Amino acid sequence: MVQSDWGDWLVRDIEDASPDSVGIWYLGCNGFVLKGREGTTVYIDPYLGLGTPPRTIRMIPVPFDPEDVTEADAVLATHEHSDHVHGESQAPILESTDAPFYAPDDSLAVAREENWTDEWELDDDQFVDVSEGETIEIGEFTVHVETAHDPDSTQPVSYVFEHETGTIFHGGDTKPSDEFDRLGEEYDIDLGILAFGTVGMIPDKETGEPKRTRWYNDENQIIEAAESLEFERLLPSHWDMWKRLTTDPTVLHHHAKSFDHPQELAIVEIGDRIDL
Repeated sequence: MVQSDWGDWLVRDIEDASPDSVGIWYLGCNGFVLKGREGTTVYIDPYLGLGTPPRTIRMIPVPFDPEDVTEADAVLATHEHSDHVHGESQAPILESTDAPFYAPDDSLAVAREENWTDEWELDDDQFVDVSEGETIEIGEFTVHVETAHDPDSTQPVSYVFEHETGTIFHGGDTKPSDEFDRLGEEYDIDLGILAFGTVGMIPDKETGEPKRTRWYNDENQIIEAAESLEFERLLPSHWDMWKRLTTDPTVLHHHAKSFDHPQELAIVEIGDRIDL
């Protein structure tokens, strides 16, 4: 496991915070922490690895060491890819906090294959299988497990976090879906998180030859999804992470301005906090 470039200040900042509503910290890649005003703390897709150079090369700092985390009520994964389910990033958090790990079965299979319970002091009952249509209660959050459209994943989900002060959507690496019109009508989403990136040439996993690769939404796709989901605010993620796929989220102002949704853009960098 690599060590943090930042020490423990970000973890201490989160654990010392007392939000008036919900505080949202961006961890880079697609990682976030939500902390409610009663103290409930949820980690979503935290990833502290370096990728697998030269195919995937991390372009941002490692913001904390997972061993420094002492407060977490749950860790959630959206799908099975290594930058969303990663033992060295997530198992130490589960070990030190006894938090449950909520994830689809294919994501839990990664933890089983990597022998998390052998490498870290974890109990089998900390691993909780979730699927579309389920609702789970995590402290002051009601979390709805919803559909996601990620053709590169075998079992992706999105999460809708309902709190008495507002609603947050985390789509993992989803792209636009025919189901999003339904979700936009069903939920009043104050803040929506969607993965954003350019199309780039990434070495093929098997041949090593550069291959045109689209892992995340481009400018038009992300606004299409935000419009269907009727986001009040759109927070683009993942744009900072991988060499050859990085982009500039400020360009989305031009793409969004002629649509009803999103009404605002929330542009954040790794380590930033915004509130509902």
